Amino acid sequence: MSGESRECLGASESGASRPAPAGERPAKGPRERTEHAPETHQTDRLRFLEAAAQRITGGIDLDGTLRELRQAAIPAFADMIVVHLRHPFPPREEPAAEPLVLRLHSLGQGLEGSVTRSPPRAAERPHLTVNGRFVEVLLARGAVFGDTPEIAPAVAELLAPAASMPTTPSPGRRLIIAPLYGRQLLLGTVALVRGADRPPFATDDLLVASQLAVHTASGVDRTTPHGYEASVADALQLTMLPPSLPETTGVRLASRYLPTADTSQAGGDWYDAIPLPGNRVALVVGDVMGHSITSAAIMGQLRTTVQTLARLDLPPEEVLYHLDEQARRLGSDHMATCLYAVYDPISQRLQVADAGHPPPVLLHPGGSAEVLQAPPGAPIGVGGVPFETVEMPAPTGATLLLYTDGLVESRNMDVLTGVEQLRARLEAAAARLESPPLDVLCDAVLTLLEPDARADDVALIAARFEGFPQDNVAYWFLSPQPQTAGRARQLTRRALHRWGLGSMIDATELMVSEVVTNAVRYASRPIALRLLRTETLRCEVGDDSPQLPRMRHARTGDEGGRGLFLVDHLAQRWGATMLSTGKVVWFEQEMPDDYCPKGPDAP
Repeated sequence: MSGESRECLGASESGASRPAPAGERPAKGPRERTEHAPETHQTDRLRFLEAAAQRITGGIDLDGTLRELRQAAIPAFADMIVVHLRHPFPPREEPAAEPLVLRLHSLGQGLEGSVTRSPPRAAERPHLTVNGRFVEVLLARGAVFGDTPEIAPAVAELLAPAASMPTTPSPGRRLIIAPLYGRQLLLGTVALVRGADRPPFATDDLLVASQLAVHTASGVDRTTPHGYEASVADALQLTMLPPSLPETTGVRLASRYLPTADTSQAGGDWYDAIPLPGNRVALVVGDVMGHSITSAAIMGQLRTTVQTLARLDLPPEEVLYHLDEQARRLGSDHMATCLYAVYDPISQRLQVADAGHPPPVLLHPGGSAEVLQAPPGAPIGVGGVPFETVEMPAPTGATLLLYTDGLVESRNMDVLTGVEQLRARLEAAAARLESPPLDVLCDAVLTLLEPDARADDVALIAARFEGFPQDNVAYWFLSPQPQTAGRARQLTRRALHRWGLGSMIDATELMVSEVVTNAVRYASRPIALRLLRTETLRCEVGDDSPQLPRMRHARTGDEGGRGLFLVDHLAQRWGATMLSTGKVVWFEQEMPDDYCPKGPDAP
């Protein structure tokens, strides 16, 4: 290709003569049509820098900023870009101390389709240590050619990651090294390379490279926490995750959290398990987009909101709807994905609603794994998009895995491939060990990604469904009539006799009578009475009235107002939960010390 068609910036400096007459110029090929590079005029140079600056400053995180740099500069200005960042990032405004340790972040070559973030076998490459005159050159903030004496000894090591790339980089005037300098802090270096079939860089290109580095460094500094800030973000992230998982009847739980491989980047991944009325449990996993203290703080707010909504016992789609509303009220540009599932061990059913999150995977008791298909709604924070709940069987012995995209997406793997590999990994673990323990299962799936290739946090929660023996449940629907309290006492007495709990009959009958009487007073539809025999005896009375009962001091002449005082005195604990269809009042009692369970399904 002719020298005239290869001119990029500062043609007068690259050895090209005056342009050929129009009739002698060769037709433009694909490369000329795609570069959109400035030619010989200062106006073209300024237009290029303006367009590049708009792209680079539009990156919302570290990876996005460097991706925009690559796409703006290749092939318009260079054929290859190699980016090294300091490791670890120091506290802000701390003077650069020797030696500087640089870690390869990314390299790119060619058009957008071949630009890559992770170089081959990056995990095996040692970090680059620079000192002496090279550090002085970087601290001077200006871009330099590859044949600058102070940096010449480090050029080969700096470009070593690109040795296997199709375009062989060469030093000298085909290489420019520019420091990434943000707010008094050296963040790393960017190396810009031109191939052998293209004119070398000109002197004026140093100014262009410096400007590209300035905009890139600003984005890197803005999106990456440093030193103390990073430690604060990490601490904030960890303290907002649940310190332990609840112990619930009918399901066993295990969880894992791994920070991103870039330890200076705090994320917004979270998980949770929330007990619900009726021995159900809500399983939640979410991911706030971005890596910063802000992401971690928003994660904490969303997690608290989910806990509040869950305890209202709203349907999964309603939880996501109100979570989306709350996220928009926060006034943040951050969005989040979230998966909300509710497991009922008594009915052995699972409800799932998805807000733009990767699908859960269910490992069946027989060892086969299935990717559950839930309609993917828009991410939290988008607004105006409805969510949908799907219900499916949750067989006893099955294991449900909820996770964030850091487990199934990396620099070398897309989400769909990662989900399929996760499904295969679960099946392989089940093939080696029948019904593998949850901790073993979690550790097995965490080996899915190479540590150096993981660019995001990983949060996961696993739930083993154990179900609830039907012999341990007594359930009735009663009409809201004056004689209903008496009927409830009779049914309770029979159930406790069948379970061998005769010593608990008197106290339980009294409390059931009081709670049912209160429900009859306000209900307009049938009342639900349910007794559950687990490590405790639990009674639940549900009705369609949203009015929650409150203890109050009864006056001397009052006929009512003392029922909840009796419940509070006799029960180990009690409470009332508002539902979307009304409320549930419940109380629990300890089993007698000499209790001997009856029946094959006894707890």
